Amino acid sequence: MATKDLWLTFGGRSQKLVKGFCDSDYANQLDRHSIAGFAYHFGRGAISWSSKKQQIIALSTVEAEYIAQAHAAKEALWLRTFVSEIRNEPYRTITINSDNQGAIALAKDNKFHSRTKHIDVRYHFIREAVEDDKVSVVYIPTDENPADIFTKPLAKAKFRKFVELLGLRPIDEKDGSRKNLK
Repeated sequence: MATKDLWLTFGGRSQKLVKGFCDSDYANQLDRHSIAGFAYHFGRGAISWSSKKQQIIALSTVEAEYIAQAHAAKEALWLRTFVSEIRNEPYRTITINSDNQGAIALAKDNKFHSRTKHIDVRYHFIREAVEDDKVSVVYIPTDENPADIFTKPLAKAKFRKFVELLGLRPIDEKDGSRKNLK
């Protein structure tokens, strides 16, 4: 299925920044750098997303996911400020959904310091963001994580599901209405 005929659509009842999703593959590239991806939704449509090769080579799946969470947290902090200023509301905690419980534990607690002291300081800043309640990192099963689409090839059914979750839909040219993917 191609996405060239799909349109990014917004809508739904919610008009607040709902949540973010992040994911990473682990060393699937020839150079062994992992790919990190994230997406943030406002209502039903994605408003910000990224798919990027990680700058360092992760030594484990947990580390690759932790680095992806750090990239997602940087965007979350920017979106948190942006939405607060536009809506003239107090800052709110932004939720980042991740499918790796080990990486979530790393973001919440420094008890694994001996195993992670080689990770650059720039990635550990997520701990402070979690402590300050600026972001919250919670678990989401891999099959429900649309950021998976940014990190690896997917089976057709999973790809279609995530394309729709990101807010991409076909639009009928005659009446401009949205259609569900088939």
